[in-house]
Amino acid sequence: MSAMNKALFLDRDGVINHDAGYTSKIEDFHFIDGIFELCRAAKRLGYLIIVVTNQAGIGRGYYSEQDFLSLTEWMKTRFEEEGASITDVYYCPHHPEHGVGQYKQESFDRKPNPGMLLKAAQAYRIDLPKSIMIGDKESDLMAAKHAGVENRWHLIDKGFAKISADEADIRINSLDQAAEKLENLSMVQAKSV
Repeated sequence: MSAMNKALFLDRDGVINHDAGYTSKIEDFHFIDGIFELCRAAKRLGYLIIVVTNQAGIGRGYYSEQDFLSLTEWMKTRFEEEGASITDVYYCPHHPEHGVGQYKQESFDRKPNPGMLLKAAQAYRIDLPKSIMIGDKESDLMAAKHAGVENRWHLIDKGFAKISADEADIRINSLDQAAEKLENLSMVQAKSV
């Protein structure tokens, strides 16, 4: 049986790009400093890059699923050009209260539920305890905790600093700091094998 993979799970809005609120157009999509460097380091250390993102803007009717998919293809191309290709992107378009039509429903994929991470783990044989989740909101870190991801890093931005230590085990102020922590964690994991 082949070895399990480890993944760097990333939220999108607030981690990959600045969260302008329901970002759906290329011209509004601005990468956060350090994201490509972080992902290049992760790839070098053997991590898959998996994006897990709630996209209630689809459910609310602010933009279409096709708008999201087109933007995602553009984003993936930019990562590839930077030598940091994304393995896969999982998204949840549903919202239990504000969704419109078919999108108004509870979903096991919608963070803080762990559905997207568990689907990725099954599809890519991911060792969740050895993987990492970086998120800027409590729902990101709760989803990772529920999925069994032991390394949950809170990217502190715009006042979401009140996340309990139970949800996030490390607080980071920048993606450069995340890259350093990633290198350190990989050294520790390598020694424990």
